Amino acid sequence: MEIICTRPSCAKPLNSFSDLDTEAKIRTVQQRYCSTCGMPLLLADRYLPSKLLGQGGFGAAFLACDRYKPKLPLCVVKQFKPSNDLDADERAVAQELFEREAVVLEELGQKHPQIPNLYAFFTPIVQNTQHTGEEQYFYLAQEFIDGQDLEQELATKGKFSEAEVTEILIEILKILEFVHANNTIHRDIKPSNIMRNKQGVLYLLDFGAVKQIAVGGGNPKKSTGIFSMGFAPPEQMSGAQVYPSTDIYALAVTCLNLLTDKEVEELYDSFNHTWQWHSFVPNISDRLKQILDRMLLPTPAHRFQSASVALAALTVISKQINPVTPPKKPTQTPKQNQPIISPVSNTPNTSNPLALNTTTPLPVVSNTTSTPAVTTPVPQKIRQKRTKRPFSLTEVLTSAAFIGFEGALISIGLISWLAFSGESVGIIGAVMGGIMFALHRRTIEKVDLAIFALITAGIVALIPKFHGTLTTPNVLIIATISAAAAIAITAFFRLVHQLLSRLL
Repeated sequence: MEIICTRPSCAKPLNSFSDLDTEAKIRTVQQRYCSTCGMPLLLADRYLPSKLLGQGGFGAAFLACDRYKPKLPLCVVKQFKPSNDLDADERAVAQELFEREAVVLEELGQKHPQIPNLYAFFTPIVQNTQHTGEEQYFYLAQEFIDGQDLEQELATKGKFSEAEVTEILIEILKILEFVHANNTIHRDIKPSNIMRNKQGVLYLLDFGAVKQIAVGGGNPKKSTGIFSMGFAPPEQMSGAQVYPSTDIYALAVTCLNLLTDKEVEELYDSFNHTWQWHSFVPNISDRLKQILDRMLLPTPAHRFQSASVALAALTVISKQINPVTPPKKPTQTPKQNQPIISPVSNTPNTSNPLALNTTTPLPVVSNTTSTPAVTTPVPQKIRQKRTKRPFSLTEVLTSAAFIGFEGALISIGLISWLAFSGESVGIIGAVMGGIMFALHRRTIEKVDLAIFALITAGIVALIPKFHGTLTTPNVLIIATISAAAAIAITAFFRLVHQLLSRLL
């Protein structure tokens, strides 16, 4: 049998034990230690980790067997393992979130069949590798869901159909109805936190970022700032109070990601502060567009105020789009004799105007006569490691290099042709302005940039009147230096922006 060492710094974590070849020996074996670093391998003397499932900025997850149960079932053991570059405050917040996940799973996992159950939480203290002191580790053991998360599904199959997304919306909203009813807000809904098991049942995972709220309203305390960039609504990004509609917003962004197979940054127009996703799914029904747009409204009070209300609206359209029949779900039984709180019925609420008439557009704001624009404030930079492409620095630097390279070529060409004059400077400014506008509108991007730059370089270098006394190598050298300077300037201002964001 192979056992994985869970010490983060272990150089060779895989340990093989030929004597652990029967269930009887696994149940009776005494503590074993890593042959490389001396770390105890049997976690809490109970769990035998055999495979690394994944790791991120705050921790790692291992597949393990539970030798205290008769059939040695598999489970997931999560280890708190923050990044080394976290400061003391960030590390404390991360630890708090990890411990919070254990509390929430203990409270909710036993009551709902689509939330993983908690088996154990333990914090062993072990000798460090130099045997000069002690180290403390944090673990939780939870139910293993054998399947794929929606991020993995998206990477495998590509974009989801409207019917598939509608079914996912309904299922996750049912879970959220239960979560919110228990005075909890998840705060980190995204495709990687939604798992589908091999029977087709969806599970909501990763409750480390949950927020406890007071009965009857939100907690006035500010958010800790832990979220996934792009999926979080404005109030969460600014560190303000969060609400049940915070989860509803993140679920809508998740649906956009699944419907379009695009990074969420590609769907958000930061210049106009709007979500621009309709063109990527031209055949989607108008009613689902209205529902998702309402879920994406920047003001929490303007979104659906509960999962129940959103469910009522979705139930109507789910019957109209001829959805794909979902896999038959196995009969769920209560966990550990705890009652299962039934999710909302699929029957529309006839008292809710959102569910009465499928031809009537959804009102954007309840009890008001005005309809706010579907806009989202500019995301604010926060001091936090992200799980999902926090900022497309590569794209920004590529655009800067293109502008520098292209600007140098155009300047050389026009000045050589027209001489240095107000006319040539004006033309250069107009051309560069047009190029920057095209970049912003994504008229030219990615491979187009290289093609455009090569064509311009060829014209300037090969036509004598466009390079004057400069040789072709000199033209290319000047353009390359200009591109490098543009990259350096952009990177400098990016750094200044980060420093100011942290200070202010």
